[in-house]
Amino acid sequence: MSLTVLSDDDIRNILESLTSSETEDLADSMRSALREYSTGTQNIDAGLVHQPDRTIVHSEATNATTLFMPSINADGHAVKVVTLSGGNAAPGQPALKPTGSVTVFSPQGTPTGFLHAKTLTAFRTALASSCLLTKRQHVKTLTVFGSGLQAYWHVRLALMLRGDKVKQVYVINRQFSDSARTILQKFYAVPMATREREGWADTRFSVMTPSYGEYERLTKEYIRAADVIYCCTPSHEPLFDPAILTNTNGRRKGRLIVAIGSYKPEMREIPREVLEQAIRGTHGTGHIHLHKHATEGGVIVVDTLDGAMKEAGEIIEAGIQPNQMVELGELVMIRKAAEEDDSSIASVSSPVSTLSSTADISSDLDKLDITSSGSAMSSVYGRNSNETGSTSNMDRGSSGEGGGGNAGGLGSSSPKRSSSFTSLFSKQHKRTSSQGSNKQQQQQSQNNPPDHLARWLTSGNVIYKSVGLGLMDLVVGNEIIRLAKEKGVGHHIENFS
Repeated sequence: MSLTVLSDDDIRNILESLTSSETEDLADSMRSALREYSTGTQNIDAGLVHQPDRTIVHSEATNATTLFMPSINADGHAVKVVTLSGGNAAPGQPALKPTGSVTVFSPQGTPTGFLHAKTLTAFRTALASSCLLTKRQHVKTLTVFGSGLQAYWHVRLALMLRGDKVKQVYVINRQFSDSARTILQKFYAVPMATREREGWADTRFSVMTPSYGEYERLTKEYIRAADVIYCCTPSHEPLFDPAILTNTNGRRKGRLIVAIGSYKPEMREIPREVLEQAIRGTHGTGHIHLHKHATEGGVIVVDTLDGAMKEAGEIIEAGIQPNQMVELGELVMIRKAAEEDDSSIASVSSPVSTLSSTADISSDLDKLDITSSGSAMSSVYGRNSNETGSTSNMDRGSSGEGGGGNAGGLGSSSPKRSSSFTSLFSKQHKRTSSQGSNKQQQQQSQNNPPDHLARWLTSGNVIYKSVGLGLMDLVVGNEIIRLAKEKGVGHHIENFS
């Protein structure tokens, strides 16, 4: 067995040259891993998917904090090691830029890869976010906060996957920096042949910082215009005035908001009011209210419930509960169910059309066993989605970037979801659980109101909060090693065992 050693330049060159099919293969691998994570099969005894706690070591002498983040799946295991500045730097002590590596092992423990973590981390985070992007009906305007690698790769993957639909990219940076100056150069450095193949040769880009005279006015304009908002900054306060999105004008269209920059309880990017609006989709009677021009409420999606409850500052501050969120892997489960049904093949041929019709989602939800004690779906909805206080199964290793085990108190019971998403999910599942024929189900779908869950996922308000999973590094690391061997990139040490 060989050991593949890849520098950051090697990894960047591989990822920048991805073909459409290679990008889709990577996305499929990520979706499969997230689905496995959210089915609750991450049991170390079964040898499937496991996300242990991360270990943190801090040096008072250097103020360096080192994080050790392991993960395992059926293809092997990996350990990501990252060193960065701690929180108690002495005056004048230089800050440490995050640096690290990912070591990948075979299922038998033989090292198979040693990869620089910088670009890999940014790419794998954006790849997970793209699972929601591919379903969006409108992606004409992208607004991104930040100009670092995370910002770049979120936009770059959007262009790879939906480039023919993206017409304008606004970059908003809180200060003028080297990254703000060079981020546009990175996009224009992409060969014209690649831009034409991906469909964004005529896409317009702009960068704005507070030094610009009309910063406040244009920030409001760019946020309102956005179909997708990427928040990619390590901010300790919300990035924008909540009224921009919560007042009447702000609610005239749905948006996908992706927040990946804040990763500690004291950090936050999205205003609390925007999160609260997302879970305010039902009245006390359970009546779903839709504004004439906009969908009230929305869906809050996270990569890991346990990690979000412990590390996502926005979620913690707003008091969002586990029963008001859904894991990204749970949504992937719906798509997977559709792909396994021969009768649904035509309906899922386009990623944008997935979950786009009432009949499709009704069929998919009917296949999900949300009552299984081994499913994360049961831990979120409870064993019976129509009963309060039902027993849940949160006996899952967890967490953000390898963060800690079960969040306190989550393993005992899970109340009935009070969010609009839960109400709709329960109604859809209940409505299609009858034993009627397909014709009867289709007739029933026609007699019911439009499917609001599908509407939200494709064109409504969707907030995705990611704190990261070591499992993402393992999955993408293995795929990059495979591509490196195919393309002859990096150093390959044969018979390394």
